[in-house]
Amino acid sequence: MTKLSITEIENRLSSITDEQDPFLRELGLDGRKGVAALLKKWNKARLDEEKMKAKFFEMTAFEKRAREQGYKWIAGTDEAGRGPLAGPVAAAAVILPEDFFLPGLDDSKRLTAKKREEFEEIIKREAIAFSTCLIGAEEIDELNIYQATIKAMKAAIAALSPLPDYVIADAVKLDLPFPAEAIIKGDAKSITIAAASILAKNERDRFMKHLAQQFPAYGFEKNMGYGTKEHMEAIEKHGITPYHRKSFAPIKLADESGNLLNN
Repeated sequence: MTKLSITEIENRLSSITDEQDPFLRELGLDGRKGVAALLKKWNKARLDEEKMKAKFFEMTAFEKRAREQGYKWIAGTDEAGRGPLAGPVAAAAVILPEDFFLPGLDDSKRLTAKKREEFEEIIKREAIAFSTCLIGAEEIDELNIYQATIKAMKAAIAALSPLPDYVIADAVKLDLPFPAEAIIKGDAKSITIAAASILAKNERDRFMKHLAQQFPAYGFEKNMGYGTKEHMEAIEKHGITPYHRKSFAPIKLADESGNLLNN
């Protein structure tokens, strides 16, 4: 019987999910190094998938506890963009169904841009409710970044329909008309906070990419408003934009023309 080519084996392996599949045992008897490499790759992928599933179920603990206490509409909220020198701070709030399942869901900072976009589409399609809010630089300067973040979170939560009866937030204590708890590093511990972190991050990134078209010299599409070398050099050369946070150092030390001072 003619042996399958490496490409044919790879294509067939892509559709196999059962570790007891007879084809895997056949491949184990194949002496080719290429086949052995494919088997090793397949086994690693299955192991990684099991780890992601286990991690996902660990991240449902806060939601399960809230449901056991009788709550139904459990929202997670998170922010993106507290640290940049330019652009808004973003917040999102999400209510997920009890049977939501998305292995690999994690803190948005741990995911690639491509994976965040893929997950965002799934979250928005399957969520019971979701909402995002942006608070701009001017209001950040008026309130301070912490209060602006809280305002964005509360606005995102208030825009949900149905309204939640329980909220879990990433590290921020919120005064709300329903029970809420703050979870340190919650975006890596709760699926609803992780989902919110992805929506907030993507919403803000889209804003900064759009802003980059208006102010191309600052590289906003790459640095997202953070103080990179390119960004700082652009401020030195062109001054600040209306989207820069004047209350943030070193911008608050700039002269009246918006140019940074050297001392």
